[in-house]
Amino acid sequence: MSSNPNDSLNDEIEKSLAGINLQDIDMSPEPAQAKGADKSGLTRGIIEGISGTDVFVELGPRQQGVISLEEFEEDPKPGEVFDFSMHGMEKDGIWRLSRRQARMVAAWNDVHEGSQVKAMVTALNSGGLECTVGPISAFMPASHVDLARVEDLSVFVGQSFICEVIEADMSKKRIVLSRKKAMMAERDVAREETMAGLTSGDVRAGKVMRIESFGAFVDIGGIEGLLHVSNISRKRVEDINEVLNVGQQIKVMVLELKEGGKKIGLGMKQLEENPWDTITYRYQIDQVVPGKVTRLADFGAFVEIEDGIDGLLHISQIGATTRLRNAGEALTLGQELSVRIQDIDAGAERISLSRLDNRGAIIGSDESVASSDIDAALGGDENAGKTNLGDLFKAAMKK
Repeated sequence: MSSNPNDSLNDEIEKSLAGINLQDIDMSPEPAQAKGADKSGLTRGIIEGISGTDVFVELGPRQQGVISLEEFEEDPKPGEVFDFSMHGMEKDGIWRLSRRQARMVAAWNDVHEGSQVKAMVTALNSGGLECTVGPISAFMPASHVDLARVEDLSVFVGQSFICEVIEADMSKKRIVLSRKKAMMAERDVAREETMAGLTSGDVRAGKVMRIESFGAFVDIGGIEGLLHVSNISRKRVEDINEVLNVGQQIKVMVLELKEGGKKIGLGMKQLEENPWDTITYRYQIDQVVPGKVTRLADFGAFVEIEDGIDGLLHISQIGATTRLRNAGEALTLGQELSVRIQDIDAGAERISLSRLDNRGAIIGSDESVASSDIDAALGGDENAGKTNLGDLFKAAMKK
């Protein structure tokens, strides 16, 4: 197997063009030429006039030619100058002229390897697309039609593209094009323009290009950044595909730029309202709230008390009757439970939780309910010294 990628491309081209002649015109100079003809066999002439469908041309002293009016896009005017190829002399000494070869030669002069041209797709073959660049026929291999592999090339027939010339061989009458290279060059320009004005904190429109288990890659104007799963939403995201789709248009914030823009971190949740900014208005110390276990660790469990707010339930606050080696010995993921808020640090976005009430009983247990009844009975100062403790304990035991 050849290690040269050009060999693989050449094999692809040769196989696709087997038996196909892209150009059906003889590009060699005519044997008979008028004085002043150039190396390509073309002669410059001046329009004399039009008679019916014939256009008469002055080629030089005592030399005249005739060409069909159909070979002009617009009716020529006397005095206009064009290049012509010569195709034999009539009996009356007038040369038969054509502009087709002249247009072909002029087009070939503008086409060279590395140049960008506008091509029209005219047909489909087994190996790619047949195109035209002006009057010249050209070929585009399937591997050079797009940045990604295209299963159905027929959708491109009839469309026009800017392409890069990757081969221009006049001796073989062959031009090979690459839309892929032109797209890559355009992408590089867009990338440089985007990077020039990109800073952390910018909000950009983006398009989801592909989705992985750890996040999504988003195009933000010719460059891709990573939208990590932890930065998609303040709500917990279990499956990215339930939140994002390939091709979806989204807004993202630039979080970080690394290695000169080669690594870009993006975020969506940063554009949402931060629930930590108002947490002290919704929760107070010692408040008991419902929660759900979202993550287990050796040192404790993280419990979600609302979308975007997870608190730490330390292993010492789980309320196990025996010493735990990890939180998973007493709790399970997704388990719903009641917790008491011990501390709130809005600035650090931290909240400490306990599964125990003020007396050390598990919230919601019989011990905790009995303790709450006792606290309620002893709560008022006006009742101090007047309460029969025996009655209180009897009432608690009944419950």
